[in-house]
Amino acid sequence: MQTDEHAFIEEYFRQNEAVIAKICRAYSNDSEEFKDLMQEVLLQLWKSKDSFEHQSKLSTWVYRVALNVCLSYLRKRKIKTVALQQSDFNTWDGNDHDRKEEIDVLYLALKALSNEERAIMLLYLEEKKYEEISQILGISGTHVGVKINRTKKKLKKIIEGYGY
Repeated sequence: MQTDEHAFIEEYFRQNEAVIAKICRAYSNDSEEFKDLMQEVLLQLWKSKDSFEHQSKLSTWVYRVALNVCLSYLRKRKIKTVALQQSDFNTWDGNDHDRKEEIDVLYLALKALSNEERAIMLLYLEEKKYEEISQILGISGTHVGVKINRTKKKLKKIIEGYGY
């Protein structure tokens, strides 16, 4: 069992930890919620690891699990997407300190989007191809392109509203 756990942590979690963290950050309101979501994603990946059928890339499957966990978390608690004050992320322990303010503004702006728009932009910012975004979200590639263009415009307006 110990070997199985170690292999799981290495293959599923460590390889995708940064992406999982970005998703969880985009759907959490503070550092405690972030930690809870990270743990829940890890738990769900562990529970469903045997269901991964290798029909897509591992990162695609991990992304889908992480997004589903975050969206389920929001539904269960009936949390509404609201614009937050910038101080809400002062406790974030990010690695990119040179761009921290820009990244904080981006995450605040992402929170003002709908859950679907937020998911699409997270995938887009991760430089996923339209086909992979389509697979993860279960929508057509054409719809992905349309949603990305509309959401980029909306996101730009939100960021400009923060004075950037």
